[in-house]
Amino acid sequence: MTQVFTDNGELVPVTVIDVTGNTVLQVKTDATDGYEAVQLGFGDKREVLSNKPEAGHAKKADTTPKRFIKEIRDVALDDYEVGAEVKADTFAAGDIVDVTGITKGHGYQGNIKKDGQRRGPMAHGSRYHRRPGSLGAIINRVFPGKKLPGRMGNKKVTMQNLEVVAVDTDHNALLIKGNVPGANKSFVTVRTAVKSVAK
Repeated sequence: MTQVFTDNGELVPVTVIDVTGNTVLQVKTDATDGYEAVQLGFGDKREVLSNKPEAGHAKKADTTPKRFIKEIRDVALDDYEVGAEVKADTFAAGDIVDVTGITKGHGYQGNIKKDGQRRGPMAHGSRYHRRPGSLGAIINRVFPGKKLPGRMGNKKVTMQNLEVVAVDTDHNALLIKGNVPGANKSFVTVRTAVKSVAK
């Protein structure tokens, strides 16, 4: 993340997303595949790590095998052709987008860190400090949805209605207002908002 100044002098926190290397691997249509979608590949994969089907699929698009492959539906298929590169200028400043990514993993955590629960008294012999509390009213069964210790993070999350502050065509990057899911250098999907709210 970084921050930029708008034209009226307002300081805005932004996340810089690199759009370099998004190649159209396949354009799927109702006639050939039964549905319409554009298949994008990102991040070159070393030849030794790719198998023959991957290499053959990438060769049709005149490119190298890709590390990430993602299909985007509900797009205008006429705007994409196999082998072409999708660049940052697909979006414009002021566009509203949805960003999907995998959140940071925090490992196995208890209720206090994971779910924001409060601890019990630490003195006067309470013997109840950081435990999850009562497991419910019925013996031999825990109600679904009960907040218990477990893995925290590392989940697919979509942040909706984020604003594109600027498009840097020189560096092929998007500047999106606020934060997005995932750690630095992680893989995210940016697409036009499905529940766009006029701002």
